[in-house]
Amino acid sequence: MSQALFQEFDEVSAKEWKQKIQFDLKGADYNEKLIYNSRDGISIKPFYNAEDVKEPANIDSPSQWNICEKIYVASVEKSNKRARKVLEKGAESLWFIIPSEETDLEALFNNIDLSSTPIYLAFEFLADSFVDKLNLFLKDKDHHIKLQIDIIGNLARSGNWYHNLKEDHAILDKIVSKSSYSSIISIDSGLYQNAGATIPQELAYALAHANEYLNHFSEDVTRLGEMQFLVASGTNYFFEIAKLRALRLLYASLAVEYGISETCHILAQPTKRDKTLYDYNVNLLRTTTQSMSAVLGGANAVYNLPYDAIYHKNNEFGDRIARNQLLVLKNESYFDKVSNAAEGAYYIESLTAQFAEKALEIFKEIENGGGFLKQLKEGIIQRKIAESASKEQELFDTGKLILIGTNKFKNPEDRMKQDLELYPFLKMDPRKTLLQPILERRLAEKLEKERIASE
Repeated sequence: MSQALFQEFDEVSAKEWKQKIQFDLKGADYNEKLIYNSRDGISIKPFYNAEDVKEPANIDSPSQWNICEKIYVASVEKSNKRARKVLEKGAESLWFIIPSEETDLEALFNNIDLSSTPIYLAFEFLADSFVDKLNLFLKDKDHHIKLQIDIIGNLARSGNWYHNLKEDHAILDKIVSKSSYSSIISIDSGLYQNAGATIPQELAYALAHANEYLNHFSEDVTRLGEMQFLVASGTNYFFEIAKLRALRLLYASLAVEYGISETCHILAQPTKRDKTLYDYNVNLLRTTTQSMSAVLGGANAVYNLPYDAIYHKNNEFGDRIARNQLLVLKNESYFDKVSNAAEGAYYIESLTAQFAEKALEIFKEIENGGGFLKQLKEGIIQRKIAESASKEQELFDTGKLILIGTNKFKNPEDRMKQDLELYPFLKMDPRKTLLQPILERRLAEKLEKERIASE
């Protein structure tokens, strides 16, 4: 006869747990000793139970995720060769960054099975003529190509439109009216994370950013297809799992207002913000846990940043190690066997709800202030991100936020000056801009500059 597990034990309430903890603290303050106040405005308790979850979030997570490889198309022939090779080595989707309108699409996609390979196309320009050429090339072909067009993201990152406000929107309108891709618009929320935004800020800005497009195309919003988000997975393992879940929850709420599909597509990659030049092998650990967060949080595809990406040019060894990290997660750690694995975990469910609530408050403030684009032009978004980044930088500078090998357990014998193939620091390019751009900056840059100067 079956017997209920642990039926001989009485249920213990959260209040009883707290009383026991306070007894064991022997007079020490519970809030001071055991409550962690994150810079995201979330207070983390020492334990969670069912009382902390009013109702589990109903999140439509993907049933599987793809291993993605990013390829910058400097040479069409070399890029095609590399694409075919990485697909043989375990990559499942391709992310092409196209810098030129003269790119030969026939040569780029030569011998690549478009019917079975998901492909993301990001452009460093805005031209409906190129998309026309792409449409013609793909006519009558079965494909899984998603475009990544983001004129507002380009404005936020560079401080300028591609052409000007009117022309950019006119070109975007033409592209949308003549295209039938499953996804056309992408929102680069990673820009905000890499610049130092908190998680609620990142979520709110991504949502407000997306709302600008949905509002612009409100009369025929279904032509946009599935909204796509580019997400940078940060340093706090459980927070980042909850962040992606909160993003899906928030977008679903917004989509309902426009009467469109509540699902969105998430392409995730590790953040650059905590990557370091010295003791660079630690980057392998960072990117592994950040990729795990992306998978457990419900990303559709994950691109892993090579451990040496900040100072080495693209190289086969770094790319292979990054790809193999994802292959191990998928094929040896069985991260492909269960979808929505974080569902029901009290801690993560609580974080998801709190991030969503705080992000929604910020989103409402933005909309009441005239919308994301207006606040971007007024410098409000930039100022708030800069304030958050400054607080995080102070935590790093004072040693409260630790990067192993950089501000803790440094190896004084490390030498990096001769290994630099790329400039690893923020480049300042004085030029005229319409507004202040949002700048990505790594936490360790100042310290690394000092160490390089003293080598």
